[in-house]
Amino acid sequence: MRMFQVCQCGAPLQLNEKPTPTPTGSEILLKTVAAGVCHSDLHIWDGYYDLGAGKKLDLLGRGIKLPLTMGHENVGDVVAVGPDAKGVKIGARVLAHPWMGCGECSVCKRGDEQLCKTPRNLGVFSDGGYADYIMVPHPRYLFDIGDMAPEKVAPLACSGITTFSAIKKAGSIIKDEPLVIIGAGGLGLMCLALNKMMGNKGAIVVDIDPVKRDAAMKAGAIAVVDGKAPDAAQQIIKLTNGGAWAVNDYVGSSTTVQLGVDCITKGGKVIVVGLFGGDITVSTPFFPLRAMAIQGSYVGSLPEMKELLDLVRAKGLPPIPMTTRPLDQVASALDDLRAGKVIGRVVLTMA
Repeated sequence: MRMFQVCQCGAPLQLNEKPTPTPTGSEILLKTVAAGVCHSDLHIWDGYYDLGAGKKLDLLGRGIKLPLTMGHENVGDVVAVGPDAKGVKIGARVLAHPWMGCGECSVCKRGDEQLCKTPRNLGVFSDGGYADYIMVPHPRYLFDIGDMAPEKVAPLACSGITTFSAIKKAGSIIKDEPLVIIGAGGLGLMCLALNKMMGNKGAIVVDIDPVKRDAAMKAGAIAVVDGKAPDAAQQIIKLTNGGAWAVNDYVGSSTTVQLGVDCITKGGKVIVVGLFGGDITVSTPFFPLRAMAIQGSYVGSLPEMKELLDLVRAKGLPPIPMTTRPLDQVASALDDLRAGKVIGRVVLTMA
């Protein structure tokens, strides 16, 4: 089997080969059909997150081991199963939920495997979908997608579940008040689509790129704001009639988080999802005086994945811009993503 791997952080991906593995125990072997390209892969490839003030969070020190096959947005066909993998049919086309924990701790048992302290996430802590085959450790991580288009389903494994979970964290207030979305990349446009599908009021989208702002308007945004504008916060406050109740920040830079804090109303919440990096300073009296909250949101849970797929089956797949490329173009796809040339999502497909 072929696999495109990070063998040294910052160095070009390497095309390697090894024998196709045989599943044991509860394992399931998937033949990769589609693998989404995600911005977080750039951080993994680089080997760090920017913590601001010249500090970095070393990912190899957090348990990521090289060589690594990235790719965590995966759809595949079941081609082999271990003797303990119950309820899985050979030939089934499935979405693989990538956010896997140990399965044994109290966090995992309550359904929050994405928060497990010993994660096994596909494409991060174990090999993912930038390869001909993927090994999944247990049937509970697989969701049959029937005849849905695999290239459109694959991004649900990260882009979809991440935005779905972040929207839910905004609370019921966004049924009546607009959600502010910072960043109109793959996550932001997915959020815009899912927010509408969930029956919420609508969204105001912020981005520094006019092309992406235009894409957001075409996708149904109530309004768009240039994040570089000196009065960006004031524009958002005016558009929300006094300040936003909820902000989903899919960039996660010093500038965007500060913008979120500056534009929320009393009692408002900023939900930080993006991993661009940086830091901010917030005066501590503002937390009680403004009754404000800054909350992080990391991907989504296994139960939320089921909820998301139920929503998709009822309402259809979210209509986000998408392009497909063959697996061997993974490096150029990542380069284009880093350069800001991608609108929506790039999905790698395999014949």
